[in-house]
Amino acid sequence: MAYWFHRNPLKATAVVSFELHGVTTSEPTRKIFSDLRQTRTALLQLLTDPNHSRDVIDKATKDYFSLLLGLISPIDPQEQENKLQKIVKFKWTNSLMGNAAIQQQDAAFEYAHMAINVALWYTKHSAKLAAKEEPDMEEAKEVHKCLRLAAGIFTNVKNDIIGKLSENNENGVDTDSRVLDAYIYQSTAEAQEVTLARAVEMKHSSSLIAALSFETSQMYQSADDTLSSLEVALVGKWRKYFQLKQSFYLSYAHSYHGETLLAQDKCGEAIRGLRESVQLYEKSSLLCKEYATCKGAGTTARPQDHIFFRKLGPLVRRTLEKCERENGMIYHQKVAFDPPQLELKATYGLVSPEDYAAPALHSLWTLDVYKQFNPTMAPKPEPKVSF
Repeated sequence: MAYWFHRNPLKATAVVSFELHGVTTSEPTRKIFSDLRQTRTALLQLLTDPNHSRDVIDKATKDYFSLLLGLISPIDPQEQENKLQKIVKFKWTNSLMGNAAIQQQDAAFEYAHMAINVALWYTKHSAKLAAKEEPDMEEAKEVHKCLRLAAGIFTNVKNDIIGKLSENNENGVDTDSRVLDAYIYQSTAEAQEVTLARAVEMKHSSSLIAALSFETSQMYQSADDTLSSLEVALVGKWRKYFQLKQSFYLSYAHSYHGETLLAQDKCGEAIRGLRESVQLYEKSSLLCKEYATCKGAGTTARPQDHIFFRKLGPLVRRTLEKCERENGMIYHQKVAFDPPQLELKATYGLVSPEDYAAPALHSLWTLDVYKQFNPTMAPKPEPKVSF
């Protein structure tokens, strides 16, 4: 089964030299800052290409974060916070705000934004693999793994890093809890699409497929809801994606639930559910067209022409025609005015973010080396500035 995913752009960042004369007072301290510069540059270069393997990105991320954490994590038990956290200035753009950048003299700010960029790479790597007309089983597993990893990183930033930031104005920046929640829901829902496709391919029961489809539609609804308080100009296109996927998978759920009802000889209810499925599919078709013309950050595409979308319409209509034919010849049941209420819970197959933890502190960071840094020689922190 082919997939189609919306993707927001990667974030851009300014070069950081880590050259703070006077702060570094010895060869070990200069070694740490030199390695920070080199590992940061290497990671940023790799993130621009979604064709790299996951192992390559995993290693580059670990190499940089294990060093960066020496500027964030408490090292000296006599200190309440790391004395080096606010000695280096970092500047980043946000995935929804084009070239507008924000800056902070805060290593936690750097960790949060770099981690988000790494998570965005995982989503782009997964989309690259998923774009094939028929991804094989190993590719589908990789897509599923990367999306769960991305959701885990977004969750880690939200739960463990945001509270450490010296400033965080929630106005649609990537560290806005609403934006992070949307990314978490999106990555999790897309991973569940892979699970759902596998269930369809293996011809699992219509009740399981309906339940998974319903749960997936609910995740996309949650993603849309979490962005509802942000400006339309900022998130309008992204929300169209969530809305079309919500309608699409709710249509899927009604279609397969209709098959379940037919197998239970509830043909009248099945027909009403399948008519609802057709209406939802038509609604998602309109949303696809609105998405294609909507301005904003993210993918330029015509999802209504994609194979993932086009395959559902004929399936829904064939199932409805089958039910109407069976009802006319065998059941003669009255078709309900209201569609059946979907209260479906998947017994298995539900996806959750993969747990993500920061790497261990690099071995170069010892208490003795840490004490050799002189933060009093660093530039004074500046207030956050928008450009």
